Amino acid sequence: MPSTPDRPDDSDDAFAIVEAAQVAAPEPAQRASEPVQRATEPVTAERPTEAVEQRTVLVDDKVLADRETIRLPSQRRPPAQSRPRSRAPLPVAVAFATIWAALMSYLPVAAVIGLARSLEGSGGLAGAAHAGAAGWLLGHGVPIGTSIGSLGLTPLLLSILIVWRLNRAGLHVTRAVGARRSGSTVRALSVAFSIALSYSLLGSVVAVLVDGRGTEIIAGRAALDFFLIGGAGALIGSLRGTDALSSWARRLPAPLRHGVRTGVIAAFLVLAAGAAVTGLSVALGGGQAADMISAYRTGVAGQAGITLVSLAYGVNGAVWASAYLLGPGFALGTGSIVRLTEVTVGPLPTLPLLAGLPNGPMGVAGALLMALPVLAGLAAGWLLTLRLTREAREAETTPRPPWSLVLGGGLIAGPVAGIALGLMARFSGGPLGDGRLATVGPDPWQVALVAAAVLGVSAAIGAAAARGFAPKPKS
Repeated sequence: MPSTPDRPDDSDDAFAIVEAAQVAAPEPAQRASEPVQRATEPVTAERPTEAVEQRTVLVDDKVLADRETIRLPSQRRPPAQSRPRSRAPLPVAVAFATIWAALMSYLPVAAVIGLARSLEGSGGLAGAAHAGAAGWLLGHGVPIGTSIGSLGLTPLLLSILIVWRLNRAGLHVTRAVGARRSGSTVRALSVAFSIALSYSLLGSVVAVLVDGRGTEIIAGRAALDFFLIGGAGALIGSLRGTDALSSWARRLPAPLRHGVRTGVIAAFLVLAAGAAVTGLSVALGGGQAADMISAYRTGVAGQAGITLVSLAYGVNGAVWASAYLLGPGFALGTGSIVRLTEVTVGPLPTLPLLAGLPNGPMGVAGALLMALPVLAGLAAGWLLTLRLTREAREAETTPRPPWSLVLGGGLIAGPVAGIALGLMARFSGGPLGDGRLATVGPDPWQVALVAAAVLGVSAAIGAAAARGFAPKPKS
């Protein structure tokens, strides 16, 4: 389009542009009769670096058609997927994540102990840090040598916090080194091993610092426990970060995959029943628990510390109650036993958590309590069939899952739940000195065998009942 005499082609004056547009605009009648060209008309390139297109221009409420405009090539940033991602070196990421996980699990322990000690005028910051480090080591299962003997009863609530922070460390390191969603098992194992090694070194250093100040700690035992816990916790996070866990699950046979999931669900349902029974029994014995707390005569801060210690062992109490519901029961000292049909205990420490202990064998109520693990297995089996039915309908293969998959998954759930509850029973016990309380907690082998039998049969029955009573699909 030739330039007008009123405005040169390269003019930047806004008023000159408007005037030239008004001169070049057609009459109103002509504009009304002519169609307006849209910006969607084809674009023609007259020069390699420029493109000319026909577009509508609105100036002073006047529509101008057939106007040549210049569209310059756009300078766009490449998409985020094509830009190179910065990756942190593995040693740096592991060191930072390991130290951060240790601090996040140690500081709550030091804060609780420091509050109780400082407000009561005993010790100070150094004493609180030392006692907090000893409690932190105990949360990793490291036995602490004291004047009354070996203290090895691990507070499982603290252990859960430790494993969770290590899980987050494995996940963060996987992302930092660029292995997220890679599906690589080797990368996940390398991250977990690196975190376990650095965590073991950290645990041995803390053990050396704590040893010799009223406590005896074996540094080698601390290094081993820290390595195992650090590796297990970090491996969960690294497998999740690389999606290798999903790849493993997809390679498993369907009955085994569903049986493992159902067994874990059954074990946690039994644990939830144990926690409910523990809370109810402690609530019913609230007066006795209050008397135990006031017997310490350490002031408000000291009593708060005793209460928090009891809460830290609350998970242990839930595991013991699960063993109690299953039948094997648990011990509170050498020669003692607490089960539904027998209660034999001696003198016990004044801990509020022990206020809910039964006074003797349970009668009819004991039979009702024994039904709770059976109901947990039935519920887990029912959920298994519901999941299989939903997957079958989504895949549009069969209207209902086959009996082999339903019964197979239910029976496999029994040994899985038995192993899970047996490990919980193993970690929930430990010595409280070298005297009569050297044996505290349930027998893991008995708990595992009984749980495998009870939950395996009940889960299979629940899964079969869910499939048998399900409405038949319409033809």
